[in-house]
Amino acid sequence: MAAPSALERRAARRARNGSMVDMNLVSLIDVFTILIFFLLSSATGVETLVSPRAVRLPLADAQQAPRETVVVVVTDQEVLAEGRSVARVADALADAGDRIPALETELALLARRKALRSDHAAGAAQALTILGDRAIPYRLLRKVMSSCAAAGYTDVSFAVRRRGEA
Repeated sequence: MAAPSALERRAARRARNGSMVDMNLVSLIDVFTILIFFLLSSATGVETLVSPRAVRLPLADAQQAPRETVVVVVTDQEVLAEGRSVARVADALADAGDRIPALETELALLARRKALRSDHAAGAAQALTILGDRAIPYRLLRKVMSSCAAAGYTDVSFAVRRRGEA
């Protein structure tokens, strides 16, 4: 009888060791436990609006949590609708009209997009949140609100910081 070749010895060793598959599930269970804990702790339902550094929100004793709406940001330099710059504050204040035409146009466009994406009932109040710097003049705020109303956004909310928060 001839001695087995190297290939035959390797096949025999593989057949002998192949049946002893050992899997350590302890570390896998630890990973899943940490993952479940993270998912449960991060799903608390707290919603916050991201406020740009240029906007210092006024303080209030509001208790209502923010809703997901169209966001209009009014800084001391510009007016933004959903993060897109639509008008400069200096130009809006210099205009003699009661509205900001560029803001009104952008909001009307956003309303049409929202109506196309969802089954939004015709004539229902559209929601909007204004993040306005506490130092903006009332005249500018009135123009922003008038433009929002003209574009069909009648449910207007103002973003504020709760007293006692950093």
